[in-house]
Amino acid sequence: MSPTLRKYLSLFALGLAGGASYFLPYIKYSFYDAQIAAMGITHAQSGLLLTVYTIGNIILYIPGGILADKLHPRWTIVISCAVTGLLSFLYAMTMSYTLGIIIWLLLSFSTAFVFWSALMKAIRMVGEEKEQGLMYGFYYACNGLSGAATAAIALAVFNSRGNDIDGFKAAVNAGGVIVIVAAVLVAILLRDGKLTASAEEDKFHFSDLGYILRKPVIWIISIVIFCGYGVYSCSSYFTPYLSEVCGLNTSETALVAVFRSYGFLLLAPVGGLIADKLFKNTAKWLAFILTVIGILFLGMLLFGQSANASFSIFYSLLIGALCMMMYGTIFSMMSGAGIARKFTGTAIGIASIVGYLPDSFYSAMFGTWLDRYGGATGYPMIFSFLGVTAILGAILAVVVLKLNKRSGEKLEEV
Repeated sequence: MSPTLRKYLSLFALGLAGGASYFLPYIKYSFYDAQIAAMGITHAQSGLLLTVYTIGNIILYIPGGILADKLHPRWTIVISCAVTGLLSFLYAMTMSYTLGIIIWLLLSFSTAFVFWSALMKAIRMVGEEKEQGLMYGFYYACNGLSGAATAAIALAVFNSRGNDIDGFKAAVNAGGVIVIVAAVLVAILLRDGKLTASAEEDKFHFSDLGYILRKPVIWIISIVIFCGYGVYSCSSYFTPYLSEVCGLNTSETALVAVFRSYGFLLLAPVGGLIADKLFKNTAKWLAFILTVIGILFLGMLLFGQSANASFSIFYSLLIGALCMMMYGTIFSMMSGAGIARKFTGTAIGIASIVGYLPDSFYSAMFGTWLDRYGGATGYPMIFSFLGVTAILGAILAVVVLKLNKRSGEKLEEV
């Protein structure tokens, strides 16, 4: 098999695993209203599920990253996917909120411990440094195909049932089956020997952790990821907005959510190519695209409840497309900052602690706003917050660019 074919088959397998594994932890993004109905919970309780999940992630990212720098990712990814599938079946059996809290905590072990850093490290290591934007973009495209297929199958199963509650349980089970299938495919397809350090000088040592923690570029990149991910993930609030404010039914909003959350992942390689070929630097690209996204979110304040459903669907899909083109390249900043490959897993673990903090309080905070103020006031507050966050991320991306140009500091081998 040619090296090029091996490279893209490996990315394809990783995309299948990533797309299927995160269906359950973030199922509210596609089935927000159905999950609340099936579990009998409030907006705030729905947000707290992600809060628990994120707390577990925060605790596990660094130790998981260190392990990812020491272990071959193939079997860590396979085992993690299998556990996620089993948790899906357990969740569908009861829909208990108490059990749901426990399951979302366990999901942090199966999707964020070694799995996440191993996944991101594998993506970087199957490609060359000069093509990192494309590598991550291609991965997210494959991730999008997998996620879209998972969500579409789940939606079809959901619609085949007589009510939202039964439909939601069936959709969860369908997602569990798909992630088990993904585990089998990763075991078959992922074979690249480049993923294992072969020389002693290429291996990560625990003493390297302090070296990484002292590098300012790691922390600035982490905050840019925080801003970018927060905006990307919370674009999902267009789903309840379209139902509560614009009057779409549950099936219609779920269909729009599938396109926004999964279908647009196919645009990720476009963002990667623009970052690599046009902007020549991921930080430049992020500064530009986050500014545009921020302006569009703030533009929602001009429409309010006066916008018709068709325009709101178009506007939400436009923002979703741009968010995906942005998020699909955000971790390629690691290569641009000169972070050595042997540090990749640990650096991603550190960046992920900061970068994914929005999951720990954004959903709970936004849910509280909606419960307290209602949709007429709550959604403008949410969109304003996201707009300001995107612009802050753009400013910090410029800071990363200026810092690198001024100091030339790179996180090289030690």
